[in-house]
Amino acid sequence: MAFVVTDNCIKCKYTDCVAVCPADAFYEGENFLAINPDDCIDCDLCPVECPAQAIYQEDEVPEGQKEFIELNAELSKIWPRITEVKTPPKDAEQWDGVPNKIKHLIIEKDQ
Repeated sequence: MAFVVTDNCIKCKYTDCVAVCPADAFYEGENFLAINPDDCIDCDLCPVECPAQAIYQEDEVPEGQKEFIELNAELSKIWPRITEVKTPPKDAEQWDGVPNKIKHLIIEKDQ
């Protein structure tokens, strides 16, 4: 079973989780990170490092956010892998905890 990045990552996009991932399972979009379920080794390191508390075990994804299970799988196939920590967006703290951010998700990654 894999871990899943959920709604609160949108527009926060902290990358602390990337630094601890031994499987390099994270993929980067413009304002969200995704975990590839095929790469994830279920090590349980990333949820602890996520300042936004946006990462859950697949069977523990909160109700109302189950769509993120498939979304992580889909987006991780089209976005580039991220293996290094980056500076979060300047307004990340303002977005942390804002509910229902899915409408702000940018699917296409700027090149």
